[in-house]
Amino acid sequence: MADDEAKKVAELVKTIRIAMLTTTSVDGGLRSRPLATQEVEFDGDVYFIVERDSSVVADVATHPQVNVAYVDDSTWVSLSGVARAVDDTAKLAELWNTFTDAWMKGGPDDPSNLLLHVDARSAEYWDAPGAKVVQLANLVKAKVTGHRVEGDTGKVEM
Repeated sequence: MADDEAKKVAELVKTIRIAMLTTTSVDGGLRSRPLATQEVEFDGDVYFIVERDSSVVADVATHPQVNVAYVDDSTWVSLSGVARAVDDTAKLAELWNTFTDAWMKGGPDDPSNLLLHVDARSAEYWDAPGAKVVQLANLVKAKVTGHRVEGDTGKVEM
């Protein structure tokens, strides 16, 4: 993977704090839930803080393949990878913040909290930078000309 492609994905992911993590549940169905991204070291690592006894931990223990989706008004990123629960109190303490306090009980030393690490293997993105007026103008232009809406797209193998 080219460094500039990885940097592009990292820049896009860092601007969107909440991701939708999709797992295959223990019974085989798909399940998505919102999680706050704690850190993105874009060699492809994404960390979330979860409760040890949560369904997401059970899901990835059985089916580690996951999708992490980020979306806002002008950007979409889809990461496909492998997830695993990580019991690392030092890393948990490093990533813990006041927002985490609002959602999680006990703090980083509480044994009911742990990290969910996603090793992203591939990424796809679409980015339509610019103000909403520019995006609207591009949409109208595409409709009038019959061309597709302009945007930066790509697929990246991690």
